[in-house]
Amino acid sequence: MDELLAGLRAAAEPTRLRLLVLCAEGELTVGELTEILGQSQPRVSRHLKLLCEAGLLDRFREGSRVFYRLAGEGALAPRLLELLPPADPVLALDRERLAQIKHQRAEQAAAYFRANAAHWDRIRSLYVDEKEVEAALLKLLPPAGLGDLLDVGTGTGRMLEIFGPRIARTVGVDLSREMLAVARVNLERAGLRNCTLRQADMYQLPLAGRAFDAVVIHQVLHYAERPGQVVAEAARVLRPGGTLVIVDFAPHELEFLRNEHAHLRLGFADAEITQWCRAAGLEPLPVRHLPGDPLTVSLWPAERRAESEGHATLRREAAVTP
Repeated sequence: MDELLAGLRAAAEPTRLRLLVLCAEGELTVGELTEILGQSQPRVSRHLKLLCEAGLLDRFREGSRVFYRLAGEGALAPRLLELLPPADPVLALDRERLAQIKHQRAEQAAAYFRANAAHWDRIRSLYVDEKEVEAALLKLLPPAGLGDLLDVGTGTGRMLEIFGPRIARTVGVDLSREMLAVARVNLERAGLRNCTLRQADMYQLPLAGRAFDAVVIHQVLHYAERPGQVVAEAARVLRPGGTLVIVDFAPHELEFLRNEHAHLRLGFADAEITQWCRAAGLEPLPVRHLPGDPLTVSLWPAERRAESEGHATLRREAAVTP
């Protein structure tokens, strides 16, 4: 009862209702909200503080910026928004200004991608088509059995785009603010409001243990100075019966990837990945290799054993389905 009353009191103010409507459309900074509302930053910050304290908004930091979005827990905020008139002129103007903000984001993301896409395109040309990799990944992680998925090193958010329409919640973490900006635009374009992005260190995730049914580490491990620690941290947030899938290159000798593209490792042997998974308390599952020219992409699934062995057996069978 107290939480409900606190939420109702916090929302019972015109500016705070406008903030709820805007934050329901995606993650926005204080500066962006200030620009849309045409109010001072201290005033907007006070309203946001009240909404966060009441559990209606979530607040998270990304470098020097702070983002806000509609709280993921509880149903009060969405119900309140349903009561607002859809044709309200103030809200309509807010949405027009929000559209301008999103357009600016898209332009900035496109400029960053244009400056760096050639590097990614050159690397992609050396291995199997991404669609084949994505299809294999979907077989290893059938969406019907998933509720929550974490993508470590999400980059442009492609894994979230694949799984987002199929499961309840996806979270993508990346240390690069520039890449998160690209991912945010891609997810907004795809209309995936159940996908959350966070700036985070893959060696020390700001996430509770046993919080996800699946974790994906897609083409990230070859950048890691301590790949075994990345695997251990991913295993920490995996629920019993959950699955980790590592997607990366098999061992190769393309030194230019190290010299020109900051690859710290030139691929990984199956035995090495298996060792890290077992050290993290995971049971390795059959590996899938997708040969390319000259790079081979490998998919290494591993499972955290559930209390029920029957559940684990079902997961293994799904993993080896061709």
